[in-house]
Amino acid sequence: MILLETKDYYKAAASITTVRINTLFARAVIEQKVQGKIYVDNPESPQTFYILHPYGMSLLFGKSNNEKFNQKFKNYVLNINEERCHDEWMQTYPNDWDIVLRNLFEQPELIMEFDVRVNFKFNEKKYVQTKQTFDSDNIRIHSTTENDFKEMVGTVIPSKFWKDSNDFVSNSIGISVYYDNRLASIAFAACIEGNTLELGIETNELYRGKHLAYKACSALLDYCLDNGFNPVWACRLENTGSYKLAQALGFEVSYQNPYYRLIQI
Repeated sequence: MILLETKDYYKAAASITTVRINTLFARAVIEQKVQGKIYVDNPESPQTFYILHPYGMSLLFGKSNNEKFNQKFKNYVLNINEERCHDEWMQTYPNDWDIVLRNLFEQPELIMEFDVRVNFKFNEKKYVQTKQTFDSDNIRIHSTTENDFKEMVGTVIPSKFWKDSNDFVSNSIGISVYYDNRLASIAFAACIEGNTLELGIETNELYRGKHLAYKACSALLDYCLDNGFNPVWACRLENTGSYKLAQALGFEVSYQNPYYRLIQI
């Protein structure tokens, strides 16, 4: 398990096209849209990959019976060399990795929690037919600015997915919702690949329960429809708020895959 130099990130580009799950966040790392990390088995001709996005999402894919890589990955998960400083949410491909991981650790439940990642596809007809307005005199909506980028706090915010405010404004799109003239919610493109746009959403906890996330996402979906983007959504199965919001906006479950939380040790 060797850290790949950024000049060689292109070596992961061809292999990731074989992965049949949502890989937008990993592609963002490969294309250096964000400053992530790529670990491989062999920097000259890699066959096994571990891609880490700065937000904490990661993807383990490729050849799964590479014993030397697997042992180093085990040390990485156990943080033997103190390389990890926070939890990581890992997806794997193909399914062979599930068995490998269970056999690799004597007590896997002590260092990783199993979850399910739900991927949604957008049903435009359903969205248009069920779209809600939630009108309020206290709400103001506009495109996300550099100041909004810097001001928004929370877990799923633009600054976790884009290099800086200028990069975001130049290469992404966001919708900011103000409540009583205070920034309350932002829906934004966490990743863009071609015409596919993955939504991210965050609402300040002081303003939750006011349908602000719905309004922000709805405005962003309207932007997608007007500009030819295919919106996608993904979340943990346990994240009931995100799950229900996706359904309310016309998204439908397309597939589910294993999701591992690598616990910081």
